[in-house]
Amino acid sequence: MPIQTFKLNGEIVTVDVEDDVRLLWVLRDLLGVTGPKYGCGINVCKACTSHINGKAFNPCATPVGDLSDSDEVTTIEGLADGDTLHPMQDAWIEYDVAQCGYCQPGQIMAAVALVKQCAEEGRTIDDSALDEIRNICRCGTYNRIREAIKAGAGAM
Repeated sequence: MPIQTFKLNGEIVTVDVEDDVRLLWVLRDLLGVTGPKYGCGINVCKACTSHINGKAFNPCATPVGDLSDSDEVTTIEGLADGDTLHPMQDAWIEYDVAQCGYCQPGQIMAAVALVKQCAEEGRTIDDSALDEIRNICRCGTYNRIREAIKAGAGAM
């Protein structure tokens, strides 16, 4: 089998897996990283949202063979700085966002990527920007999600 090497949450990892295996399965089944959740497997629900080179992406729709040795994948497990939570994670707790919690890692990762993108583009986190997040929350906590993103953005 081919050897796949990439950076995951700050550490270089190598796995022996076929190129066409979706990265979500590599993360969860081979590397034991369970933050990105399996929801749909077709890039619709976005429960698996993570970052690749700082941009939001969905590992359920990305073959591991598409990664290069220089690519850096960050999951919710790699967002905090040791025991210090990321400001978006703090906002999630402060605004009591999670209900069932299944989509929350993907929601947080999408929010962090959006805030960074808006900052790079000189935009603010307003309702128009928040409408760009397409992650699905079956519990319907969208109002709390939006408020937490605004608060987290202010702390980033």
